[in-house]
Amino acid sequence: MPPIIDIENLGLDAGAHLLIKHGLLAVPPGGEISVVGRCPGWEAQLSAWCRNQGHQVTVAEQDGRMVARVTRGSAAAGRWRGALHTGHTDPAQSGAVAAQAQACWGLAARGATVEAGSPAIHFRLDQKMEVWSDSAADLYTQAVAAQWNPDAVIDWDAPFELPDIVEDAVVQVLTYMIENEEAALIVPARFLGQLHPHFREVQALLAIQVADEARHIHVFTRRVRLKGREPALSTAGGQTSLKTLLDEPDFSIAQFLLSVLGEGTFVSLLHFLHAHAPDPVTRQVARLAARDEARHVAFGMMHLMSRLDQEPQFRTRLANAVQSRNDALAGTSGLNEEVFDALILLAAGEFTPTAIAAGYVRVQQLMLDMSDGRQARLEKLGFGKETALQLSALHTRNFM
Repeated sequence: MPPIIDIENLGLDAGAHLLIKHGLLAVPPGGEISVVGRCPGWEAQLSAWCRNQGHQVTVAEQDGRMVARVTRGSAAAGRWRGALHTGHTDPAQSGAVAAQAQACWGLAARGATVEAGSPAIHFRLDQKMEVWSDSAADLYTQAVAAQWNPDAVIDWDAPFELPDIVEDAVVQVLTYMIENEEAALIVPARFLGQLHPHFREVQALLAIQVADEARHIHVFTRRVRLKGREPALSTAGGQTSLKTLLDEPDFSIAQFLLSVLGEGTFVSLLHFLHAHAPDPVTRQVARLAARDEARHVAFGMMHLMSRLDQEPQFRTRLANAVQSRNDALAGTSGLNEEVFDALILLAAGEFTPTAIAAGYVRVQQLMLDMSDGRQARLEKLGFGKETALQLSALHTRNFM
């Protein structure tokens, strides 16, 4: 005899369906339960609810009262589980990531049951290979743990006074860094709105990268104005170089140009600034920003390694992108001369011929270190040593 669910005087429009739903969970698909009740019209309400949910129901008089026999359906009518439509994905694997995310899944959580009639929401970046890295979840966890509050970790009140020429040099370098960080914020933010939510780990990581860059812009600007200065020179060549990053439509190529080459080079610059900063605030800001940027580079590397493992021929497109960007910037002036001079002065530590000579050598070494770092990352992505050397040399003179 099937289990009996007595809904008493409770109507299905007042919550009785929860008792019936709970009762059905106790029987397998094809199994039956009996429902009895005393609320006027409950039988019609039950019939409508069962049709909507994909269950069969018959109502008949039994022992002087109406009894409904409900047969549990095999699946909810008009619904499907997203994981059953994930291409090469194993539906049995909890939280499995599809090779291609479907527009009909919309904004639903990965693996959720999506009701028929939900609107199709089209996201341009719906291919796993184009955006994915298995490291995204771990990097996001690291990023959350590594977030820092500028008011708490930077001693903005640390006493220091610099000669005007040195303070001007700090302001010029940070002015240059602000516009580069603006590009590093806008690029992932632009792709974030194009990314299918099915790839939620990448979505979360890009979002926190945007937050990182916003914080960098804030602290660089705050340091610029710490002694009453305003931002210094921004050049046409520098902005032209950064515009090529904003104009790149391919996610993987943008990650390559921005993170692997640009931000990777920028990490070297931040370490250099940390080592040669003339004041404690600039030193702290550079150290904290470098830590964040290294994580951004790690995602770019891991994503590209994953894609190249599946699509080795994509390496040719990456190389062509470097060459195309170099060609597009051939008529520009490269690194802001004021920035280059400011770096020399900061590396010199004082304004004497001997110190300036030493500062110049240190900046030349910085540029060699930047090139060596780019070459090492390129080789890790599978480029041959000679090709990696050539591509590193083609990277924009504007560093980013």
